[in-house]
Amino acid sequence: MDHTMTDKVLLDRLSGGDEGALNDIYLLYWEGLFLSAFNVLKDKAACEDILQDLFLQLWQKRNQIQINSSLSAYLYTAVRYNVFRHIRTGKVRNELFMHIDERVEGLVTEQMVAAEERELNQKVAQAVAALPEKCREVYILSREEELSHKEIASKLNISTKTVENQITIALKRVRSSLNTLSIVVLLFLSL
Repeated sequence: MDHTMTDKVLLDRLSGGDEGALNDIYLLYWEGLFLSAFNVLKDKAACEDILQDLFLQLWQKRNQIQINSSLSAYLYTAVRYNVFRHIRTGKVRNELFMHIDERVEGLVTEQMVAAEERELNQKVAQAVAALPEKCREVYILSREEELSHKEIASKLNISTKTVENQITIALKRVRSSLNTLSIVVLLFLSL
C-alpha cells in the first residue's frame, strides 16, 4: 500500500475516534520525529514532552485537523514548530546554540526534501494551469521547453515584447498563488 493511502486510512480512522489509529501513527512516525527534535534540542526529556504534546493534540483535535500535504509533512512541521517554540520560551540551555548549523542539517532528510519538492511542483503546476491560455502557453514554452523569447515569438507568431509581457504576467500570477511558500519558491521560479 502506498504511503499516502496509508496516511489517508489512518487519518480517517483517527477522525472516527479509533485510538488504534493514533497508536499506529505513533509507531510509524515517533522515531523520526524524536530524532528530528533531538538533533536540535539535545534534551531527551524535552523531546519526549514535545512528542507527547503533539500526539495528545492530534487526538484532541482529530475532528478539526485539515492536512493539506502528507501526514508526515504535517507531523514534522508540528515538531519543528514546537521545538522552536520551546527554544523561544527560553527553556533551552546555552550550549544548544553551539554548533547549531551542524545539528539543523540533520533535520533535513532526503525524503522530506523530496516530499516538499513534489508539493512545490504540484502547486506550481496548479498555478500554471490556472493561467489564461496564451499566457500559459508562453510560460510553458519558456520555462519547460526552454525556448528563447525570439523562438517563442516566432512559433506563436507574436512579438517578442508580447512574449516578455506574457512571461511577466505568468510569473507574477504564479508567485502570488504561491505566496504561502518561502523565498526559495520565488528564487526557483526566477531561474
